[in-house]
Amino acid sequence: MRPAAEPDMLGKTFGPYVIRQRLGQGGMGMVYLAQDTALDRLVAMKFLLDRFSHDDEVVHRFQREARAAAKLNHANIVQIHAVDIAAQPP
Repeated sequence: MRPAAEPDMLGKTFGPYVIRQRLGQGGMGMVYLAQDTALDRLVAMKFLLDRFSHDDEVVHRFQREARAAAKLNHANIVQIHAVDIAAQPP
């Protein structure tokens, strides 16, 4: 169950991405299905939980994990297309 403190993301737009549905939650983030309106494709988007979005150490770890995952290329590993920490939540 999603914590009540997390914002309702459904329908929100981030650049060309429109949030369609919540897929799941991990230890530090929430994952959503989004429509990439520029390229007409579905993507997964991960956002830091609100309680971590102002913790510089967690934000840097989020970035490091994205960079590390972006270097991987395998059919069974999700491909990273972009990282944006300027958005709220990151």
